[in-house]
Amino acid sequence: MEFPITNLLSPEESEGWILEHFHPQGLKCPWCQASVERANLFRVTRKSQLQVYRCRECKHIYNLYTNTVLQQHHLTPQQAVLLLRGILKGETTNDLAAELELNYLTVLTLRREIQENAEHLQPETPVPDLEAESDELFQNAGEKRSKVRQSASPSPSASQQTARTGHVRE
Repeated sequence: MEFPITNLLSPEESEGWILEHFHPQGLKCPWCQASVERANLFRVTRKSQLQVYRCRECKHIYNLYTNTVLQQHHLTPQQAVLLLRGILKGETTNDLAAELELNYLTVLTLRREIQENAEHLQPETPVPDLEAESDELFQNAGEKRSKVRQSASPSPSASQQTARTGHVRE
Protein backbone atom coordinates (compact mmCIF):
# COMPACT_ATOMS: atom_id res chain seq x y z
CA MET A 1 0.00 0.00 0.00
CA GLU A 2 1.39 3.38 -0.94
CA PHE A 3 1.00 5.88 1.85
CA PRO A 4 1.90 9.52 1.11
CA ILE A 5 3.56 10.55 4.36
CA THR A 6 4.56 14.10 3.42
CA ASN A 7 1.47 15.48 5.21
CA LEU A 8 2.71 14.11 8.54
CA LEU A 9 5.55 16.66 8.83
CA SER A 10 5.08 20.37 9.19
CA PRO A 11 6.76 22.61 6.60
CA GLU A 12 8.27 24.78 9.36
CA GLU A 13 9.92 21.83 11.14
CA SER A 14 11.24 20.48 7.85
CA GLU A 15 12.66 23.87 6.85
CA GLY A 16 14.29 24.14 10.28
CA TRP A 17 15.89 20.71 9.90
CA ILE A 18 17.23 21.56 6.43
CA LEU A 19 18.52 24.92 7.65
CA GLU A 20 20.27 23.27 10.60
CA HIS A 21 21.93 20.54 8.53
CA PHE A 22 22.62 22.28 5.20
CA HIS A 23 23.28 25.80 6.51
CA PRO A 24 24.68 25.41 10.06
CA GLN A 25 25.92 29.03 10.16
CA GLY A 26 22.52 30.25 9.01
CA LEU A 27 21.13 31.01 5.56
CA LYS A 28 23.36 33.49 3.74
CA CYS A 29 23.69 34.87 0.26
CA PRO A 30 25.98 32.38 -1.51
CA TRP A 31 27.64 35.17 -3.52
CA CYS A 32 28.46 37.89 -0.96
CA GLN A 33 27.78 35.97 2.32
CA ALA A 34 25.31 38.59 3.60
CA SER A 35 22.88 37.15 6.14
CA VAL A 36 19.26 36.51 5.23
CA GLU A 37 18.32 39.46 7.44
CA ARG A 38 20.04 41.66 4.83
CA ALA A 39 17.78 40.32 2.06
CA ASN A 40 14.29 41.06 0.85
CA LEU A 41 11.65 38.41 0.40
CA PHE A 42 11.46 38.11 -3.37
CA ARG A 43 8.71 35.52 -3.81
CA VAL A 44 7.43 32.11 -2.69
CA THR A 45 7.86 29.28 -5.17
CA ARG A 46 4.64 27.77 -6.43
CA LYS A 47 5.51 24.07 -6.30
CA SER A 48 7.96 23.75 -3.40
CA GLN A 49 6.56 26.66 -1.33
CA LEU A 50 10.10 27.91 -0.57
CA GLN A 51 10.80 31.54 0.21
CA VAL A 52 13.16 33.09 -2.33
CA TYR A 53 15.28 36.00 -1.17
CA ARG A 54 16.99 38.83 -3.08
CA CYS A 55 20.18 40.03 -1.46
CA ARG A 56 20.21 43.80 -0.90
CA GLU A 57 24.01 43.86 -1.23
CA CYS A 58 24.62 42.04 -4.53
CA LYS A 59 21.04 41.67 -5.88
CA HIS A 60 21.36 37.87 -6.39
CA ILE A 61 18.44 35.60 -5.52
CA TYR A 62 18.68 32.44 -3.42
CA ASN A 63 16.62 30.06 -1.32
CA LEU A 64 17.01 27.25 1.20
CA TYR A 65 18.21 24.80 -1.50
CA THR A 66 20.74 27.07 -3.26
CA ASN A 67 24.16 25.39 -3.54
CA THR A 68 22.86 22.07 -2.17
CA VAL A 69 22.09 18.77 -3.85
CA LEU A 70 18.40 19.72 -3.67
CA GLN A 71 18.82 22.79 -5.89
CA GLN A 72 16.55 22.90 -8.98
CA HIS A 73 14.52 19.83 -7.95
CA HIS A 74 11.34 21.63 -6.77
CA LEU A 75 10.80 19.52 -3.66
CA THR A 76 8.79 20.68 -0.70
CA PRO A 77 10.79 20.74 2.54
CA GLN A 78 8.82 17.71 3.79
CA GLN A 79 9.68 15.76 0.63
CA ALA A 80 13.35 16.72 0.95
CA VAL A 81 13.61 15.57 4.59
CA LEU A 82 11.74 12.32 3.96
CA LEU A 83 13.74 11.62 0.80
CA LEU A 84 17.01 11.97 2.70
CA ARG A 85 15.66 9.78 5.48
CA GLY A 86 14.56 7.11 3.01
CA ILE A 87 17.88 7.08 1.19
CA LEU A 88 19.76 6.73 4.48
CA LYS A 89 17.45 3.91 5.55
CA GLY A 90 18.07 2.10 2.27
CA GLU A 91 14.51 2.23 0.96
CA THR A 92 14.09 1.47 -2.73
CA THR A 93 13.81 4.24 -5.28
CA ASN A 94 10.40 2.94 -6.38
CA ASP A 95 9.03 3.02 -2.83
CA LEU A 96 10.39 6.50 -2.16
CA ALA A 97 9.01 7.87 -5.42
CA ALA A 98 5.57 6.43 -4.67
CA GLU A 99 5.45 7.52 -1.01
CA LEU A 100 6.68 11.04 -1.70
CA GLU A 101 4.66 11.43 -4.91
CA LEU A 102 7.82 12.19 -6.93
CA ASN A 103 9.02 11.13 -10.34
CA TYR A 104 11.15 7.97 -10.25
CA LEU A 105 13.98 9.62 -12.23
CA THR A 106 14.06 12.60 -9.85
CA VAL A 107 14.49 10.28 -6.87
CA LEU A 108 17.07 8.18 -8.72
CA THR A 109 19.09 11.25 -9.74
CA LEU A 110 19.07 12.67 -6.22
CA ARG A 111 19.99 9.28 -4.71
CA ARG A 112 22.98 8.98 -7.03
CA GLU A 113 24.13 12.56 -6.35
CA ILE A 114 23.84 12.08 -2.58
CA GLN A 115 25.69 8.76 -2.68
CA GLU A 116 28.41 10.24 -4.90
CA ASN A 117 28.84 13.17 -2.49
CA ALA A 118 29.00 10.76 0.46
CA GLU A 119 31.64 8.70 -1.31
CA HIS A 120 33.79 11.80 -1.88
CA LEU A 121 33.53 12.66 1.82
CA GLN A 122 34.79 9.24 2.95
CA PRO A 123 38.29 9.33 4.45
CA GLU A 124 40.98 7.63 2.42
CA THR A 125 42.86 6.44 5.49
CA PRO A 126 42.19 2.87 6.58
CA VAL A 127 40.32 2.11 9.78
CA PRO A 128 42.93 2.11 12.58
CA ASP A 129 41.51 -1.01 14.26
CA LEU A 130 43.08 -4.37 13.52
CA GLU A 131 39.65 -5.99 13.71
CA ALA A 132 36.33 -4.77 12.35
CA GLU A 133 32.83 -6.18 12.73
CA SER A 134 30.76 -6.95 9.67
CA ASP A 135 27.71 -8.56 11.24
CA GLU A 136 25.21 -6.68 9.07
CA LEU A 137 27.26 -6.58 5.91
CA PHE A 138 25.26 -9.33 4.21
CA GLN A 139 21.87 -8.78 5.83
CA ASN A 140 20.08 -8.90 2.47
CA ALA A 141 22.12 -11.71 0.96
CA GLY A 142 19.92 -14.20 -0.86
CA GLU A 143 16.65 -12.31 -0.47
CA LYS A 144 16.26 -11.64 -4.17
CA ARG A 145 16.54 -15.30 -5.13
CA SER A 146 13.31 -17.18 -5.69
CA LYS A 147 12.60 -20.13 -3.44
CA VAL A 148 13.37 -23.61 -4.77
CA ARG A 149 10.27 -25.58 -5.66
CA GLN A 150 9.84 -28.83 -3.79
CA SER A 151 8.65 -31.78 -5.83
CA ALA A 152 6.24 -34.36 -4.53
CA SER A 153 8.71 -37.26 -5.02
CA PRO A 154 11.67 -37.52 -2.71
CA SER A 155 15.08 -36.69 -4.13
CA PRO A 156 17.33 -39.62 -4.97
CA SER A 157 19.95 -40.63 -2.46
CA ALA A 158 23.64 -39.91 -3.00
CA SER A 159 24.33 -43.48 -4.18
CA GLN A 160 21.49 -43.30 -6.72
CA GLN A 161 22.80 -39.99 -8.05
CA THR A 162 26.33 -41.37 -8.34
CA ALA A 163 25.17 -44.46 -10.18
CA ARG A 164 23.09 -42.47 -12.60
CA THR A 165 25.72 -39.86 -13.44
CA GLY A 166 28.64 -42.25 -13.65
CA HIS A 167 30.69 -40.40 -11.10
CA VAL A 168 32.31 -42.29 -8.26
CA ARG A 169 32.93 -40.76 -4.86
CA GLU A 170 35.99 -41.81 -2.98
